[in-house]
Amino acid sequence: MAVKNTKSPPVFGHALFRHGGPIGTLYAFLTTIGGPLVELLLRKRLKRGREDADRLNERRGIAGLARPKGPLVWIHAASIGEALSVMRLVERLLERYPALNILVTTGTVTSARLLGERLPERALHQYVPVDRLPWVRRFLDHWHPDTAFWVESELWPNLVLETQTRGIPMVLLNARMSVHSFSRWRRLPGFIRPLMKGFSAVLAQDEIEAGRLIELGADPVLTPGNLKFAATLLPADTDALALLKDMIKGRPCWVAASTHEGEEEIAAYVHNRLADGNKGLLTIIIPRHPGRGQSIAAKLSRTGNTVALRSADQAITADTGIYIADTLGELGLFYRLVGVALVGGSLIPHGGQNLLEPARLDCAILHGPHMENFRAIVNEMAARGGAAEVADAEELVKAVRQLLGNPQMRSEMAAAAADIASTKEAILDTVLDHLDTVLAGIAARARGDETATQKNSLKNGSHAGP
Repeated sequence: MAVKNTKSPPVFGHALFRHGGPIGTLYAFLTTIGGPLVELLLRKRLKRGREDADRLNERRGIAGLARPKGPLVWIHAASIGEALSVMRLVERLLERYPALNILVTTGTVTSARLLGERLPERALHQYVPVDRLPWVRRFLDHWHPDTAFWVESELWPNLVLETQTRGIPMVLLNARMSVHSFSRWRRLPGFIRPLMKGFSAVLAQDEIEAGRLIELGADPVLTPGNLKFAATLLPADTDALALLKDMIKGRPCWVAASTHEGEEEIAAYVHNRLADGNKGLLTIIIPRHPGRGQSIAAKLSRTGNTVALRSADQAITADTGIYIADTLGELGLFYRLVGVALVGGSLIPHGGQNLLEPARLDCAILHGPHMENFRAIVNEMAARGGAAEVADAEELVKAVRQLLGNPQMRSEMAAAAADIASTKEAILDTVLDHLDTVLAGIAARARGDETATQKNSLKNGSHAGP
């Protein structure tokens, strides 16, 4: 199909530097001349395991794959949580538009590994380029997407404004703005408004998020709901599940899932408080970042706990009290294994994780007070008895003890959570309906280009031969 705006304009004096106002101009200038500093930061991240050595050039905008022929939708998701929230959307888009290809970009190593395993045919993954203007332009020159869908709230100014400058339609999907980010952006209206105006539509998670986005300059803003609530069931390997059940042999167990630093110690404290009253208690800890597994195991072992580490293929024995599941993409396996789940990122000020993942897998759900990223669903869960909030370690001890000792209460809470989760399936259809206008135009252009190519071939062929 025809491709527009594939040649990068000169860096300095380009209209981009006027779009973002004085602050945007300064940002673009500094990120352009700051190449050596950016390279240094990339090398530091590489040493800490936060970059992929084999694919580091992708962060410089150098593509690791060829662009597929035909229309291309680019979806940018910051990390693993955002990427998983759009997996069903990717699948449905490919089903609805057979000629479509999808490029998904993220910025984290864990998300790249997971997407490499789960993306369907006609969907590709690349690392998003660092927001340095020459690298951004190199990325867009290669991929020249027909439209771009940004997920949630990671707005890289050079990438947004350069995409806008090239006339590529953009939609902000599942949009949200934390209180902290909103406060920060509100102090920079001349910078954030041009970014927001670059989106032809903003689909917010709820009315609260919509209000913040409108105040920052987004227009129009729609509220179809949170895509994370319409995600598919987390997968699980059936053989691995059977093996774990055999190792556990019916012991009482609970899981602290997607934990962040500081929450593993709380889970261990709960385990030690409950072990005497719950014979054979097994506590499973799933760190949000699997690379922390070894250090968590070492720390908890020093406090006298018997710890097994999944990444080291250590089995769960009768003596194992705490099992560290530090592997990628197995959250669904452990939610199926237990009946009680603490959703992490909530006992410390992080904003929480998705409650509906365990809700779909028959878990009674507990969470801490820091669920700012999921406040609407937390309120609904609380109102209908689908989840319980615990303020601290002592309240968590009481809640886990109660749920392990009262199967009927556990079952009723899990059923209420599952019922709430089931009502969210229509969100995906609503989002797709909103995107149809943009995507139908792309599909029509693709058909037009194909027809024109066929006509030209026929025309040229009519002059061939004697």
